[in-house]
Amino acid sequence: MVFKRLLGSLGVGGPTVDTVLAPGTPLPGGSFTGQVHLQGGNTGAAIERIGWELVARVEAETDEEAHEGSVVFDRFTVSRGFHLAAGQQLTLPFQATLPWETPITTLHGQNLGITLGVRTEVVVAGARDKGDLDPLTVGPLPAQQAVLEALGLLGFGFASTDLEYGRIGGTGQRLPFYQEIELTPAPQYAYAMQELEVTFLAHPGGMEVVLEADKPEGLFSSGHQALIRFEVSHRENSGRDLTAEVDGWIRQLTASLGTRTVPAQSHSGSPDGHAFEVGHRGAEGPSKGSGTAIAAGAAGLAVGVAGGMVAAEVVDEVGDFFEGASEEGSEED
Repeated sequence: MVFKRLLGSLGVGGPTVDTVLAPGTPLPGGSFTGQVHLQGGNTGAAIERIGWELVARVEAETDEEAHEGSVVFDRFTVSRGFHLAAGQQLTLPFQATLPWETPITTLHGQNLGITLGVRTEVVVAGARDKGDLDPLTVGPLPAQQAVLEALGLLGFGFASTDLEYGRIGGTGQRLPFYQEIELTPAPQYAYAMQELEVTFLAHPGGMEVVLEADKPEGLFSSGHQALIRFEVSHRENSGRDLTAEVDGWIRQLTASLGTRTVPAQSHSGSPDGHAFEVGHRGAEGPSKGSGTAIAAGAAGLAVGVAGGMVAAEVVDEVGDFFEGASEEGSEED
């Protein structure tokens, strides 16, 4: 991915910058590399700092209405304190690491509709110039993919996904927003919930899986929500049936909704690929359950993801709310 920006704050004939990200799809918590190419303008310039920002399009809901804007959730300094001569060409390589909670934008090569962007920033003689945004594609961690595929095998279908500004209480969430993956209920659970919302909060040791569901309103009852959390390890463990484990999670969630349970389903996964240890968080530690293998053919959840989706678009900031939020907890390197 390449974008070129004339540094307008420096006037006509100022330096230009190209940022090139290396090919590939990085994962949350993983590293990616690239190069910043500078071209000197008509006169020399004192470059105080050059770096980039990770930006996400996020929704924020209030009692009255919903707002949408962009939030900076990480910054990286490529270089600082050097002189760029007139007409000089300079290449600055860099390597950086994505935050563990970085949202995923693609599943099995299909766009999920999440907008992430990389924006280059150059500071020259006190003038700060932010370049245009270029979309960033982030794939799922193996454990995230395994959980989603298990839900697909259970019969859940992809509906949509978005980024919500705010925090989920009782979790180890670090970013000021979280990703909600909204799924249509599997037929055997359609009586119990209108939809299932899945949130992954990854960290170096694993990730929290947060499941939330809405109970439909009935003739003699009102609808309400239930939320339940589980812990997933990054460590491989090929002797588990994750589909049955996830089915157990859903049964616990429906019990929290106050609905009757249904008989446990029988599922089988592909013998190829990898499986990941999964257990719910409790007083006795991770439960001894099952796991599933990862195989592209088992990714029922990914079917139809592209339908109705459009290519990710990056938007400018909307109001001081998002800009103020982006500054909290984010310091320049």
